[in-house]
Amino acid sequence: MIVEDELLAAERLKLLLKQYDPSINITASLESIEESVQWLQTKPHPDLLLMDIQLSDGHSFEIFKQVKLSRPVIFTTAYDNYAINAFQHFSIDYILKPVTAESLAIAIQKYRSLASAFYPPDYSVWAEHVKENFSPRYKDRFLAKIGSRTFFIQTDEIAYFYADNKVVFLADREGNRFIINYTIEKLEPLLDPYLFFRINRKMIVHSKMIDLIKPYYNNRLKISLRNLNLEEEIIVSRERVPAFKKWAEG
Repeated sequence: MIVEDELLAAERLKLLLKQYDPSINITASLESIEESVQWLQTKPHPDLLLMDIQLSDGHSFEIFKQVKLSRPVIFTTAYDNYAINAFQHFSIDYILKPVTAESLAIAIQKYRSLASAFYPPDYSVWAEHVKENFSPRYKDRFLAKIGSRTFFIQTDEIAYFYADNKVVFLADREGNRFIINYTIEKLEPLLDPYLFFRINRKMIVHSKMIDLIKPYYNNRLKISLRNLNLEEEIIVSRERVPAFKKWAEG
């Protein structure tokens, strides 16, 4: 954005900017404090401002008193006695008129080298990148006991987990039941939710073990497990049925 009340000086800045980099977009060329304040109060602020100091209605420093502006500024002026004041207002350079291609190029290069300081990193983009590339680590094996013996069981060998009173059992695909030192509540977040689902207060099942799903009274579902005949019926509790159906669809 250019703030310059001399038409020829403004046109010269536009020409020099385009010669330096044709991709630079000049969003506005304004002539006064009033016009600049109105524009900055109603539109997104530009990345960089080139400002003359002495304008037709006062010093451009007045703009900063009316607009909260944190964008870098390159001041252009015919006078050198405003330099100290200029550098109190996000100034990155102070060019004496007439502005030359060389002096403007040096100022723009300085801006580009400092630009990151005016624009904090977009952490939301980083967060999305991490989210897309981060795979949570779920348990892939358990130590389980039968009596005094301890077995090393991989999760792909598990059919289900079942709580009986305060004891939690791990059942493998052959129907063997082992005691593990977990509660159902602590187990649930450790297991891959794509493979395991907690169907009720007591039980978590492995998706590859589900053989058949039937409607059950009171809006519940009844499950049969592949190659396993259990005495107790395996029921999906009513409040978990919607989530179970969504999970079952993959």
